[in-house]
Amino acid sequence: MGDSTVWTLAIAAMTGGTAVLASWVTGRGSTQAARIQAETAARSQRAERLRESRRTAYLDLIEQTHHIGELFWEISAALRLPGSPDRTAALGELREREVAEYAKIRRCARVVDLEGPPAAAAAALALQRATRPFYAAMTADLSDEADGRHDFDAAFRPFWAALEDFVEAARAAHQQE
Repeated sequence: MGDSTVWTLAIAAMTGGTAVLASWVTGRGSTQAARIQAETAARSQRAERLRESRRTAYLDLIEQTHHIGELFWEISAALRLPGSPDRTAALGELREREVAEYAKIRRCARVVDLEGPPAAAAAALALQRATRPFYAAMTADLSDEADGRHDFDAAFRPFWAALEDFVEAARAAHQQE
């Protein structure tokens, strides 16, 4: 009976040791699985926040582009008016609005530049630069250097093309995410 008790105790000790070891291995595995799952969820949340922040930046730039485009149509109409003090005063007021709208489009383009990716950022900055000919034409007209109306109207096609390029770059970037 003594041998049987020793064997029983030995088997019980081995079984207990195996159970403790199995529990430890399972615990480590569960801990590691939970950590991996938490890291994956955090990466997914970061990616979704980035996607939404980019989408918002893209939409803000598109919206601001349409606002400034509407202002450009108003300026174009004012440039068609015959020369008079009223026309000059109206163009002066429109120029101030153009400067304010440009500041907004510049901010929107910089946010897209910050958010990325590089293709969308480059298209946003090109869109911002496409507003320069409007300002130059209006300045030339106000200073009586030239008839700015033709240069102003000629700037519309490249401006809207730059918007289309930006929308395409933003769409491509959004679909790749």
